[in-house]
Amino acid sequence: MAIWQLPETQGLRAVTTMGSLWLILVSLLGCFLCLWVWPRWLKPVGVAMLVMVTSSSYFMLTYGVVIDTHMLANVVHTDVREVRDLLSWRMLAALIVGVVLPGIWLWRQPIRAVPAQSLIGRQVGAATVAFVVAVGIFWISFQDIASLTRNHKELRYLINPFNSVYALTLLSVGQASQAAKPLQTIGEDAKLLNTPASEAAAPLVVLILGETARAANFGLAGYERDTTPQLRKLQAQGDLVYFSDVKSCGTSTQASVPCMFSHLGKAAYEGSKVRYESLLDVLQRAGMAVLWLNNQSGCKGLCDRVPNVTTSALNVPEFCQTGECLDEVMLHELPRRLAALDPARRAKGTLVVMHQMGSHGPAYYKRSPASMKPFQPECSSHALQNCPPEHIVNAYDNSLLYTDHFIAKTVAWLKGQSRPTALLYVSDHGESLGEKGLYLHGMPYSMASNEQIQVPMLVWLSPAFQSQRGWRMSCLREQSAKALSHDHFFHSVLGLTQVSTQLRKPELDVFQACAAAR
Repeated sequence: MAIWQLPETQGLRAVTTMGSLWLILVSLLGCFLCLWVWPRWLKPVGVAMLVMVTSSSYFMLTYGVVIDTHMLANVVHTDVREVRDLLSWRMLAALIVGVVLPGIWLWRQPIRAVPAQSLIGRQVGAATVAFVVAVGIFWISFQDIASLTRNHKELRYLINPFNSVYALTLLSVGQASQAAKPLQTIGEDAKLLNTPASEAAAPLVVLILGETARAANFGLAGYERDTTPQLRKLQAQGDLVYFSDVKSCGTSTQASVPCMFSHLGKAAYEGSKVRYESLLDVLQRAGMAVLWLNNQSGCKGLCDRVPNVTTSALNVPEFCQTGECLDEVMLHELPRRLAALDPARRAKGTLVVMHQMGSHGPAYYKRSPASMKPFQPECSSHALQNCPPEHIVNAYDNSLLYTDHFIAKTVAWLKGQSRPTALLYVSDHGESLGEKGLYLHGMPYSMASNEQIQVPMLVWLSPAFQSQRGWRMSCLREQSAKALSHDHFFHSVLGLTQVSTQLRKPELDVFQACAAAR
């Protein structure tokens, strides 16, 4: 289907090209099965392949996603809440037709014993014939197929089950290799530039790690709907700055979040084979108190070495219903969790990360309370393909409106503190809402649209914090239109907390110009 829609695959030539490609794939699949699927484990492997093929095909056809290592990593690291959001009657029907019925038929088939020597000869012989046929057809139609795959690299992610097997193999080998490597220490020279005279002067910095918020629908970014009315009021008061051109490190939480907190930057992080500590380790090494509050499916290993709280185990009726909590539950927990931190560290400064559930799909309607849904009607189904596009956008925009409320409420709480306070918000990645037939996120970065890459980012500084740093908000506003990315995050947080280390690159610190102007 994807090939047929391409402009260069039309008419008779398209038929021959698609026919050749189909024969090549069938031959390669036959070769693969002959080499790897033997009678002794034919049935369990056959059922596993049915599950893999059916599941991959369902998600590719339903949401327009592709299957690569990042997408499978998301699957591996998901939790019960996210899995529940993806379930639907349509998916159940697909599994019955694609897995249950053929699986029952396969399991009931008798397997005839064959002498080992004869079996090996037959399997290897059939695999060789299939491979020769694939190579022969590819040779004959090389010009058309090579041109097609070179111009449209995304096609390789759609070849099922090869895409899934390849991605699963890379993921398994990569994770095993990474887990076996020792964790490398970074920022051993980290220290605070200025030690506060007392805890009352020690700054409190809150990092809100947004989830699936795309800049295209953010009110402060010029969206036609005002999805950020409370933040707009704070902006008008002069203490909030919105950064209008920010790109994410990846298109999924699994890819973006560890990259954001790394000192390497996107290019070096993706090419690195070394396992390093993160920004949180550097801040903690400098003497600060660090706390991670999580309303998401894990912190991707970042919070393992700092105090952390996961809200899934909390039972706060005001914010938690049907097995999950609204993001405000983190703010509800914050005072108690701060009080439990080491007083000696708190006296030097505190950094809190609040990882939102944000606008995580496909159940966008769950991400906002009933009292905060002005955009109607909204899609109230997990199966987005069953909803009109405008209903999907309504549900998504309502989730952003709740994020606006959550950030503004956090700012109000920070205003009530007696110490200098600051807030930095940035989303981990964006989201597709049906543009070009794509939904959700997780596309390979080279193929991803701006909707999945452009993310909102803003900073709010209390007057006491501005005075302590000697920064002018007018100076910060002058930086707001510059092209930024998640590569700036690590270095900007170091600048915001005034932690000195050779790792910090001033040119990637958005606060550097204002610090220099002081």
